Amino acid sequence: MTFCMSDLPSKAVIYSARLLDCWNEVGTTLARLRIYLTGHVLIEHGALRVDEPQLPGRQGRLAFVFLATTRMRRVTRGELAAAVWGELPPPELESALNAILSKLRTVLRQVGLTPSEACIETRSGSVGLRLPADAWTDLEDAVNAVDEAEGAMRRGDVGGAWGSANVAVAVGRRPFLSDFEAPWIEARRAALRALLVRALACLAAVSRINGEPSLAIQYTSEILDLEPFRETAYQELMRLHAASGNRAEALRVFARCRELLRDELGTSPSPLTEAVFLEILRDGSA
Repeated sequence: MTFCMSDLPSKAVIYSARLLDCWNEVGTTLARLRIYLTGHVLIEHGALRVDEPQLPGRQGRLAFVFLATTRMRRVTRGELAAAVWGELPPPELESALNAILSKLRTVLRQVGLTPSEACIETRSGSVGLRLPADAWTDLEDAVNAVDEAEGAMRRGDVGGAWGSANVAVAVGRRPFLSDFEAPWIEARRAALRALLVRALACLAAVSRINGEPSLAIQYTSEILDLEPFRETAYQELMRLHAASGNRAEALRVFARCRELLRDELGTSPSPLTEAVFLEILRDGSA
């Protein structure tokens, strides 16, 4: 994976070494099993790979992603069947499920994994995907990255926060099984969206500290695109516009918040949001 200095915002170049460290850490996974569950589903192990079209059909892709996202626990055969077929299971459910599991075991062998290294285990009516101890998945890496970013912010390590948050954002912006709809898929998407919001909040905070208000505004606006009822983001966006000398835009943000809450929820902005608005008004008339 290549990261170029030209990809960095102007003042954030000072953090480039930290971000490169993050990508280099990802690069250390190149010798072990890597599973990408967002965007294009992909399994890589060394030089061997199985791409999405090579997975055993739509049901095989659903089964693999479900097992990979629940790999820390065993699931019942009923859970797996519901994840794959929903409320319309095939007539010969057990045979169909066994066929998919058999094909997924073949996929693991195609990337050079022996049954002792990784396998799909079935026993006592449950199913589990067992992977090597050092296996890497993009979703798990993103969760770790955003935790590290928030921890770095608490320690005052702004450069470390910027690098880790970018890793989380890169995963969080990718779609998750975009051609499927199911309750468990929507739950994963919601978790991914929440992770992205946390990572964007870190990037906005770093940009503000780094004297890059336009970037902070960009990241905070993206948070509102994801969560339009998040009042804390409106508050931050108002402050950022006001600090940039764009008082009119700050007031417009408040008006947008007020109209949305009134039209969609029949309520008004919180006292804290109104306090930010009034503070900007006072500062403008001083």
